[in-house]
Amino acid sequence: MQSFNRLNNLVGWVVFALALATYLLTLEPTASFWDCGEFIACSYKLLVPHPPGAPTFLILGRLLSLLSFGNREHVAPLINALSGLSSAFTVLFLFWIITRMARKLLLARTEFETETPEPTSLQIWLILGAGAVGALSFAFSDSFWFNAVEGEVYAMSSLCTAAVVWIMLKWEERADEPDADKWLILIAYVIGLSIGVHLLNLLAVPALALIYYYRRHPNPTVLGGVITLVVSLVIVGSVLVGIIPGLPTLAGSFEVFFVNSIGLPFDAGLLIFLGLFVGLIWLGFRQSFQRRSQLLNTSMLCFVFILIGYSTYLIVPIRAAFKPTINENDPSDVLSFVSYLKREQYGSRPLLYGPQYNAQPDHYEDGTPRYRREGGKYVEILPRAQEPGYADADKMLLPRIYSPDPAHIQEYKKWIPDLVEGQKPTMGQNLGFLFRYQIGHMFWRYFGWNYIGRDSDIQQAGVLTPFAPSASTVPARIGQSFARNNFFAIPLILGLIGLFVQLRRRGHDALIVGLLFLFTGIAIVVYLNQPPLEPRERDYTFTGATFAFAIWIGLGVIGIAQALQAVLKADNLRTGVAVLLGLGAPAILAAQGWNDHDRSGRYNSVDSARNLLNSCAPNAILFTNGDNDTFPLWYVQEVEGVRTDVRVAVLSYLNTDWYIAQMKRPSYKSAPLPISMGDAAYAQGNNDMLPFMPNAAVDSLDLKQFIGLVGSGSPLLKYSEGGYTTSTYPTPKFFMKVDTAAVKTLGIVPADRQNQLVSELRWSMGKRAIEKKNLVILDMIATNNWKRPIYFSSTVTPSDYMNLEPYFQLEGMAYRLLPLRDPNYDKRGEEGYVEKPICYNELMNVFRYRGLSNANIFYDENNLRFPANYRDKFARLANAYLAEGNTAKAKEVASKCLAVMPDAAIPYDYYTPQLIPALVAGGEKAKADDIMDKLTTRSIQVLNYYQSHDGALFDDSQRQYLYVLQSIYQAASNPLVHDEARAKKAYAVLEPYLRAQQQ
Repeated sequence: MQSFNRLNNLVGWVVFALALATYLLTLEPTASFWDCGEFIACSYKLLVPHPPGAPTFLILGRLLSLLSFGNREHVAPLINALSGLSSAFTVLFLFWIITRMARKLLLARTEFETETPEPTSLQIWLILGAGAVGALSFAFSDSFWFNAVEGEVYAMSSLCTAAVVWIMLKWEERADEPDADKWLILIAYVIGLSIGVHLLNLLAVPALALIYYYRRHPNPTVLGGVITLVVSLVIVGSVLVGIIPGLPTLAGSFEVFFVNSIGLPFDAGLLIFLGLFVGLIWLGFRQSFQRRSQLLNTSMLCFVFILIGYSTYLIVPIRAAFKPTINENDPSDVLSFVSYLKREQYGSRPLLYGPQYNAQPDHYEDGTPRYRREGGKYVEILPRAQEPGYADADKMLLPRIYSPDPAHIQEYKKWIPDLVEGQKPTMGQNLGFLFRYQIGHMFWRYFGWNYIGRDSDIQQAGVLTPFAPSASTVPARIGQSFARNNFFAIPLILGLIGLFVQLRRRGHDALIVGLLFLFTGIAIVVYLNQPPLEPRERDYTFTGATFAFAIWIGLGVIGIAQALQAVLKADNLRTGVAVLLGLGAPAILAAQGWNDHDRSGRYNSVDSARNLLNSCAPNAILFTNGDNDTFPLWYVQEVEGVRTDVRVAVLSYLNTDWYIAQMKRPSYKSAPLPISMGDAAYAQGNNDMLPFMPNAAVDSLDLKQFIGLVGSGSPLLKYSEGGYTTSTYPTPKFFMKVDTAAVKTLGIVPADRQNQLVSELRWSMGKRAIEKKNLVILDMIATNNWKRPIYFSSTVTPSDYMNLEPYFQLEGMAYRLLPLRDPNYDKRGEEGYVEKPICYNELMNVFRYRGLSNANIFYDENNLRFPANYRDKFARLANAYLAEGNTAKAKEVASKCLAVMPDAAIPYDYYTPQLIPALVAGGEKAKADDIMDKLTTRSIQVLNYYQSHDGALFDDSQRQYLYVLQSIYQAASNPLVHDEARAKKAYAVLEPYLRAQQQ
């Protein structure tokens, strides 16, 4: 056995090294989009990310970041490498899991479970080959590889899952030894640690329970298996509900009772709870010794070690209490910590029983109470959040069609054509959506991406089968996408062979792997209850299922070897051929997937953040959207120390009291934001939404007076109904006086706009409710008095501009609010006056565009959005120069845009035709014609393709190319271009769509 163990360890580490080398070579060198920027920033300084946090990941990330030795630009690749390292260890554990199961397949069951004999040399190589094939296939699978090269939690979550399965198999092998239960305790500790990474690891518990049951019961029964599964689900529920939020919730109840009812000081109730809890644990161990119960003692040890692992969460309230710069939800005491753990800010989706999509609430119920410390007691924040309640007639079992969002309803109809608005969906329609969309489209499609093939990087892209048309016969945006990967279903076929072989010879093991596949795949689909529209693909959620299937891919090598017995009699040759054929699966996965998973030259997200910050004047306030508009900014400020004088204010967070309080504190070089109203005015439940209630006697509102009235809770603006009271506003028209003399002394008026300075701002908010975030912005505008520059990111949702666009000035990638009004604003119909000297310097000299000219770097659909914003700003600057007759500057700007973002690297988009007038005026007619011809041809190809390929799923993509044609038509019709033929060609394609829209 020593010979096998030595080789098993050696080959396992070789597989580990191959995987790690792959991930390090393809690693993203900076913070990528979505949550990565936030996690890297929070790891580097141990800050508090969005609920429910990931403290285990943050602590390990912080430790690894110390290897940067002060070089801040090395922090991101080091924390990204933590994901690569976690993924490589996942592959290593998977290798050992497969070789363990392969040994059980090849060796007789009775022999294996008593003496575990040494496999023959040919069996050893077949077992090791199976392990290598399965582990490397998973290593190069699409979703897992994606997670392995960025600083997110999913790679480490996969490691926790792989680790507990491998540890359980170690226990199975040593279950008869006196100290075997130490492996179960180790599993408990890993589960505790994994809570501080992601909860997906808990879904492996039912599979582990079956391993325990089959090993402890030589004659298992169906009833015994069912009971085991029920017990395992109780364990999962106990951790999910009883330990994670349950213990802190109980501690919070103790705290409120002993402080408010007994009169003890703050935190006394928490200490009493901890004392009682430790005492109960001591009693539990005492009982186990008195009864000499190994089961009770092991259970108590497992419970304690789960708590030890879970204790990484203590870092959250500890760090929050220090009020760090990123402190989401401010969970600084036990009560707010409970809310943080429960993710209360995100709401909930119905799971087993709840309302269907057109249900109307018939009553409202008080939500979870919130408290603040005041006068030595916990005072409840009133009013409580109201949660809608529904009549039983409007509820149904397993509600899948539940969202009342009009956009969601339109999507529901795509999947359930006979769905009728206003009528309760039938159970058949409900289950139809579950199987067609949630399981079919959002799980099996993702599974196919990993082991069959992927059509492209466009959202909603389908599975590329072996029978799909060649890349040359589909539009270039699809056929030439680096993400168009055809695996010819080789990994799938190999996995099905492995499943069949394991079912025949080791049915119980096949059931265990199948259960792991089921709970980390289909069960997640049911639990998430995904709506019909998602902001991005969610395949990363299901890597546990692709992990489980990779076990069968590895075992498929043994199936091939057995199938070859009739053809190849020589054992050596048969083993070698089986392993070589099996290695075809990871080989094709690696070959096809390398170019679209190689992020080694991608700097797009961080450069976009730098460029946005550098668009702002010193000491600026910058309003942004969430996620991709904010997290990269947090990264460059917190980690690389870029422009910490700019205060980033996230609009969605400005609807919360904790974030407004945070904005009132200084941050690095930024002073507190100029917010005049006190904390009480912005407390939850107060001024959350100010409805429009017209009053004909009020023509317009002085902004400063309005803010004063709201801040003082003036009865002039109050409206009450029953127990509900709120502030309102009586007219959509606002104005604010401008001290023009003071503004001139600030030096913020450009030389070419001196005559555009106004004595007052006038605008209409529109007849809609004013959200708290809008109220905060209005407060700052009124209070700031133009002393600090105020900017809106150009990617902000236009409704959040609050109709202030006439006073916007475009500077780089942001709009600055100034008391200047462009007299030609109404004619231009574009947001913001282009301040040419500033925009020219920033776009031409200051901004970074690293990698955007490299056609060998893969930019997926998400990464292409920010370069499109650059093109928009280049085009606006070029056309501004053109409008004043400076054709040389216009041509220079347009040429720079095409040079830093050529079509080969960043395909031409909607904004590219807007450069055409500047190119034509500058004598570049041939280049302009080439752009129009290429875009027209591509648009026609894509639209024709979707007309014959289920275009309903790709409405956004079709709309994008219709906009491109519209942009071409406008460019060709421009008097400077006057290309009637190309304008007619674009309009001829547009016309049928325009007619359909009018009908």
